[in-house]
Amino acid sequence: MVVVTALQVFRFPLGTQKNTECPANSLKLVCTWDFSSVTMAQSRLLLFVICFSVLQTGYGQPSRSKKAVPTRQRVTEDDDVRTQIDKLWQEVNSLKEMQALQTVCLRGIKAHRKCYLVSEQAKHYHEANEDCIAQGGTLAIPRDVSQNGELTDYVKRSSPASKDFWIGITDIVKEGQYVDVNSLPVTFFHWDRSKREPTGGKRESCVALSLAAQGKWHDEVCRSQKKYICEYLIP
Repeated sequence: MVVVTALQVFRFPLGTQKNTECPANSLKLVCTWDFSSVTMAQSRLLLFVICFSVLQTGYGQPSRSKKAVPTRQRVTEDDDVRTQIDKLWQEVNSLKEMQALQTVCLRGIKAHRKCYLVSEQAKHYHEANEDCIAQGGTLAIPRDVSQNGELTDYVKRSSPASKDFWIGITDIVKEGQYVDVNSLPVTFFHWDRSKREPTGGKRESCVALSLAAQGKWHDEVCRSQKKYICEYLIP
């Protein structure tokens, strides 16, 4: 079996042409360029792939002084290496998701182990929900008076000129039975009872949080164009 006992990395300074030849000492020497703009996980993954390539080269050209590695053993070792590469890819992707989430939290607010971000454009309900999902979240779902109050204060500061905002609650499937965007029954409501909400019947099936009503809810036609609030779970 070929073993890389001491993988050495020759680091060219940033700006070196990539066609610069590496010192040709042996297979144990691996050339690379400055990784200052790459995350640690990505660097680890790249070096691991290089190691795997070196091992594969060794397998393809066995030394005359040593016996060739049995095929079954080589397949097992290859599978182990590929498994570790897959795990490193997962780590890289996870770090990218965390970085994206941190960006959202910096732009919005953090509360109740979630981040909230108000949209800059108005969309109808289904487009709004799809946009939140595309960014790794969903439309916001206030679970109690405290969460609803914090969302109301946040949108007042972020978009004071807007009248109301989509949240992740509808009774589209069955009239009067409100569920969230995950199709789970809603147990907290904050209707504007001064206007006898909800009043729309089957025509108005999507719920909006109203600034004019101090954060109270009303039902609305889902095709209406409104700004919206996305929420993102913090791992």
